[in-house]
Amino acid sequence: MSAWTVFVDFDGTITDVDTFDVLVRHFAGPQAWAQTEIGLDDGTTSLRDVLQRQASYVRAPYDDVAALLRREVTVDPSFAPFVAECRLRRIPITVLSSGIAPIVADRLARIGCGDVPIIANDVDTRLTGWTIRFRDAVGNGTDKAAIVRTARAAGRATVFVGDGRSDYAAALEADRRFAKSGHNLQRFLSARGSAYEAFASFADVRAALFAPPGVTTECTGYDLATSRLARSCPEDMSLRIAIGDP
Repeated sequence: MSAWTVFVDFDGTITDVDTFDVLVRHFAGPQAWAQTEIGLDDGTTSLRDVLQRQASYVRAPYDDVAALLRREVTVDPSFAPFVAECRLRRIPITVLSSGIAPIVADRLARIGCGDVPIIANDVDTRLTGWTIRFRDAVGNGTDKAAIVRTARAAGRATVFVGDGRSDYAAALEADRRFAKSGHNLQRFLSARGSAYEAFASFADVRAALFAPPGVTTECTGYDLATSRLARSCPEDMSLRIAIGDP
């Protein structure tokens, strides 16, 4: 396989919180938000259905909603330097989101990352309630796994960085996985015994992915945020460093 291709989730990965969590709590209250999440854990409700239900609570013009999210949602300050490092190394990076493309684009543009490709969903912003126009006919709305799989089939070595339920299948397709510490993706991969690298910010991902010249790291199941082993991995798989020829 050739050089890395990086795929990154948006909500809860690049941002500190999920944008729809903020929107539903703002427009309908915390109880309505909790009701929309029922059925996700036992699989009786798809994420696609949940997102559509959550979008229906949003009854405001797009510009007002975007302004609200700029106030309430924080972008990881180490994401832009990570993107810059990818650009420097000519490593393709794409944001894959089950959310709404214009919202993702707005936030990326404001941190100087407006040229990063985004694969996400569109939206109709009616004042009677927003409606998501999903990109793919899958339970997540965006078939992240198929996108990663296609890159691998083209001979690319793939990296996936994520945090939540919509990232499960895509992470399993990737050659290398980064899961946000304490979030659903980390719990999912740990339960399966699948190798991953836990992170708190993109500074951790950058440090792990771009080792100094002559040094390769394979940090399998090692939590970069806490410097502890992920419980799913044996101790001898924690961190292996190979020094290249001088």
